[in-house]
Amino acid sequence: MMHSRTDAPVVVVTGASGGVGRATVRAFARRGYAVALLARGGGGLDAAAEEVERAGATALPLTVDVADYEAVDQAAGKVEETLGPISVWVNDAFTSVFAPFIDIGPDEYRRVTEVTYLGYVHGTRAALKRMRHRDRGVIVQVGSALAYRGIPLQSAYCGAKHAIQGFTESLRCELLHEGSEVRVTMVQLPAVNTPQFTWVLSRLRRQAQPVPPIYQPEVAARAIVYAAEHPRRREYWVGGNTVATLIANAVAPGVLDRYLGRTGFSSQQTDQPHDPDQPVNLWAPVDAAPGTDAGAHGDFDQSSHRRSPQLWASQHHGTVAAAAGGAALAALAGILRR
Repeated sequence: MMHSRTDAPVVVVTGASGGVGRATVRAFARRGYAVALLARGGGGLDAAAEEVERAGATALPLTVDVADYEAVDQAAGKVEETLGPISVWVNDAFTSVFAPFIDIGPDEYRRVTEVTYLGYVHGTRAALKRMRHRDRGVIVQVGSALAYRGIPLQSAYCGAKHAIQGFTESLRCELLHEGSEVRVTMVQLPAVNTPQFTWVLSRLRRQAQPVPPIYQPEVAARAIVYAAEHPRRREYWVGGNTVATLIANAVAPGVLDRYLGRTGFSSQQTDQPHDPDQPVNLWAPVDAAPGTDAGAHGDFDQSSHRRSPQLWASQHHGTVAAAAGGAALAALAGILRR
């Protein structure tokens, strides 16, 4: 692939080879961005870059483990040297372990934290290092309902997502104090149909699955692109179940503890037995070799939603508020006429 500096806005997406990251690079390519793709797996990464270029955009695939700050920083320098100033940085890379806490080894816990939490810290630092002196740019943190509400069998992942939430809030306050024009926003996702469930380290008896309702990764990608282009909102929530979970956790967290203790084990497993020979991506990518590309979708296409009415509502708070206000006034007028 030949690369040259471009007049197009430049976006960096971590975790770009599969799942939400894969759908996101496609979405940015369709919007005319030059796309730098960061991931560990060379096979998936090259396939994703080819999709970007077929969409008519410039692609720069870079093999990077986000747990390594020096590698991330060097990749950011390569992006600016090759494509131009980074306009948007999307932190999306993660890994996880499906198991009760006591069955997750300390090294495994550390690895999830280094990739899923510190990977966001490293990406944010590399982006800010370049954006601050220009006083412009957007950082999008791909979060989850689990940034607010922990669930069983995913303690390492939930802990990392909670940490990202706290880190991002702290950073946002610091940028506001500086009067910086660099924006940081977060997109809280629901369960998404991605390949992670076929390569995550699992010690469950049955095959891991997303907690229904499940959404296609393109729903998440649309939300991420919208957040990048409308970054003054601190957060976007995707999926009605995300909203319901966050509200329930704020109002009655103890009740939710008991509910998840009763249902959270079965809802994260299918009826099929777990394959003990399933590939695992915790320590090394499973899509490194040519021909091992997993794409954006997982195994749950038949049960996944392609749209999220709640996402539209999250993007159009003013319209929703006006409609709600209008309905309230109409109801009040009806009462007064009686």
